[in-house]
Amino acid sequence: MKPNSKPIRILIAVMNRRAILLIEDEQSISEPLAAALRSEGFDVLTAGSAADGLETFRTRSPDLVLLDVMLPDGDGKDVLREIRRSSRTPVVMLTARGEEMDRVLGLELGADDYVTKPFSAAELSARVRAVLRRSTTSVPVGRSAIEVGDVAMNLETHSVTRAGEKVDLTVKEFELLRVLLEDAGKLVRRDALVAEVWDPNWFGSTKTVDVHVSALRKKLGDDPSSPRYVHTVRGVGFRFASAAELAE
Repeated sequence: MKPNSKPIRILIAVMNRRAILLIEDEQSISEPLAAALRSEGFDVLTAGSAADGLETFRTRSPDLVLLDVMLPDGDGKDVLREIRRSSRTPVVMLTARGEEMDRVLGLELGADDYVTKPFSAAELSARVRAVLRRSTTSVPVGRSAIEVGDVAMNLETHSVTRAGEKVDLTVKEFELLRVLLEDAGKLVRRDALVAEVWDPNWFGSTKTVDVHVSALRKKLGDDPSSPRYVHTVRGVGFRFASAAELAE
């Protein structure tokens, strides 16, 4: 008789489950949402305040954070700032309709995506999977680095330097820069950036590209009125300067 391998398969499946930290104070939202995500195969940790959320984040090291903007003991954006001090763990912000400034600021602070309330569990699960899928850069065979001018990217260590100085980027900023560097000197259309960096079936506004480009420029020390690295092709997309341009 062959040994039963089912327990082994179950153990492997459990070990491969991704952990999500949901920081949301409204139980009417957090409880059904946590249940829905668990049914989708995720391990879900919950916290009802900023303090509990940060404590759980530090002790449990989740794979992704779902973070409400409004919390009883603080602002979700402050939680995001604290997370970004030491981690690039993907963060998806949960915001109410009409809070555009919260969404824009959240993206500038390093959020990887945002979902506007009310939302369906199916939509959120799709967003979560898309962010997790893109949170790890796959390194092309035989290629571990990209260098254009004084900007260098190491795909294995997920790090960037400009003129030898470290540049701290969020996951989305890193992916955005990677795509632009790979086609340095060429126009990359906005829809191509959305499909490559976010998802071909992106639910949100394409303005998120502009927000991330703005944040990337700041971190590269670019002057938005006369950029050296990331140039806007109005109404079409963006272009990273060629090595020849940067050598001038």
